[in-house]
Amino acid sequence: MPRFMKHEVVGRILELGLVPVFYNSDLEVAKRIVQACVDGGAKVVEFTNRGDFAYQLFSELAKWCYEEFDDVILGVGSVIDPVTAVTYINCGANFVVGPIFNPEVARACNRRKVPYSPGCGTPSEISAAEEMGCDIIKIFPGNRLKPDFVKAMLGPCPWVKIMPTGGVDTTRESISAWIKAGAAALGIGSRLIRKDLVAAGDFEAITKKVEQCLWWIQEARGTPLFLGVEHVGIYPKEELAAETAEWYAETFGFEKREGRSSFFASGRGPGRIEIMKTPGPARCHIAIRVSNFEAACEHLRRMGVELEEPKIGKGYKAVFLKNPDPAGNRVHLLYLPP
Repeated sequence: MPRFMKHEVVGRILELGLVPVFYNSDLEVAKRIVQACVDGGAKVVEFTNRGDFAYQLFSELAKWCYEEFDDVILGVGSVIDPVTAVTYINCGANFVVGPIFNPEVARACNRRKVPYSPGCGTPSEISAAEEMGCDIIKIFPGNRLKPDFVKAMLGPCPWVKIMPTGGVDTTRESISAWIKAGAAALGIGSRLIRKDLVAAGDFEAITKKVEQCLWWIQEARGTPLFLGVEHVGIYPKEELAAETAEWYAETFGFEKREGRSSFFASGRGPGRIEIMKTPGPARCHIAIRVSNFEAACEHLRRMGVELEEPKIGKGYKAVFLKNPDPAGNRVHLLYLPP
């Protein structure tokens, strides 16, 4: 049974704009590939239906994802018939992708509320797929159709959500061309999950490539470097930290989470309050969320703003500005994967 609702999967793909595509016959290697993608910020991953007993391998990978992550969406690709689609859905696939459009696959997916992205190469195929409930249309092969096809298709049909696959390179130029032509998302396989990097066990390089591709997508979409205030950090007296966090939780119904050095209080809307466990050098600090950590740091340096030593951990990058704002508050940049 799928873990995520159809609208959640479609929304996440459109939000991120990137679906890494891979196959590997070794379960442990497959896990490391998924982990590398997730660490880079790509939390929607497509495992292709290749090789003998691929569905069994997928089933184990899906179980691992369920245990390891709360928000990673795993789907299956290279599906051309309804029996294969249903088999993978029963193994935990949250979306189905194919190189061709098969109406019977669409019907099978619709019955289970699972998104189906078929491979189409003409306006008529795209229209037929949409009539069968397909929200995101894969155009394939992308290296034959080119960005001009996307731009031309969106002229008379601006509602179409297109995901080119098989022709997208991991360069700023390629990604920018597809996104600016109107592609809603990009499926990237061997040029992102490179065989030489997998063979060498260099999964960190895959993570960096994923992160870079996500930034180029955001850049092409016009996403600013500085996204807004992620949280405000306050520094009560040490003995009042837990009490202060509890006050926000009880007064406003916020969720309270405790970490090693602080508590976080947050509601359903954007922004959080961080309550530090130990007093600090300022009354509070402001965390500015950025879409690209390295580019944001370089931008500030060019402006003459001095930065402290960055802190980089699993799932975050942060750095404090050396000098406070005019009111005396400390400011730091914070990058969190989408």
